[in-house]
Amino acid sequence: MTLFEQLRVRILAVLKVPHEPEPPLGVPESIRVFRAGLNYYKLRLLGWSLGQVFALLGIIFWVGVLALAEKEARPKTAPSGGSKTVAAAPRVEEVPATTVQTATNATQGTGVITTRSKKEVRPRNDPIKDFVAMTSKMPPWTFTLLWTLKAVFFVVYLGQAAVTYAILRLDYEQRWYIVTDRSLRIRSGLWSVQEMTMSFANLQQVALSQGPLQRFLGISDVRVQSAGGGGGATHGAKGQDASLHTGVFHGVDNAKEIRDLILERLRLFRETGLGDPDEAKRASIEPPSLPANAGADQSALAAANEVLVEARELRRLVS
Repeated sequence: MTLFEQLRVRILAVLKVPHEPEPPLGVPESIRVFRAGLNYYKLRLLGWSLGQVFALLGIIFWVGVLALAEKEARPKTAPSGGSKTVAAAPRVEEVPATTVQTATNATQGTGVITTRSKKEVRPRNDPIKDFVAMTSKMPPWTFTLLWTLKAVFFVVYLGQAAVTYAILRLDYEQRWYIVTDRSLRIRSGLWSVQEMTMSFANLQQVALSQGPLQRFLGISDVRVQSAGGGGGATHGAKGQDASLHTGVFHGVDNAKEIRDLILERLRLFRETGLGDPDEAKRASIEPPSLPANAGADQSALAAANEVLVEARELRRLVS
């Protein structure tokens, strides 16, 4: 057993996630199980990888900044040869100025010299330089603490990378799409397991949706909608209520096959008049009551009811 398989068993045991969902109502021979396509997993893996790369680049960036700050804080040593260091003379800041000489006054014969100082330009704030300047003034033991925290963060980064990858992989493996001749069942999720069962008696619409990236990868989404789920996407409580009437086969690579299968079985379901088995059983046991004002036609109606009961029982056995 590989390391990932051991991790999978432990995570599923801790979260108490059943490995396989129970098939919905229908004939066992009609059960068809579909899974999300491999490209769907690769697409989600790509998003996960980009997030991990950006996080790693952030760690490397701050390691470089911390190393620069520690270098700036290191005391300057005297050059070899025993010569003493000479303190540098303080630099006198020069105020730049421009001298503008006006034209000579023709009447007085003298020149007028005016001096105009340039507007002082304030340097822009650099957060990195400010951080380096601040940390360079800290005592040496603070750098030991900062490097220790960086090491802890890197270990946490490696741990979360392993855990989030396992969760991503398990979330892909725990997607189940099951179709029978009477209903369908969709189960997904790992932290919060979501399972939806939809009967063909309430099914109204089957549609395909495919974005540009999905089209490039050859995957699609199959959306099935039951009664009460019309009206499009809304917000708030209405949006939540609409989601209860819509099931989605996410990221399948045989979307047309699934759509055609559901439509064909839905057509057969409606043509044969199959309904709730409990209701059909009650109808076969309890025939419809005769009207009170039937009069002399009660015998004919009783015979018709017997034929109706036998027909329902025969249909139930065949289905």
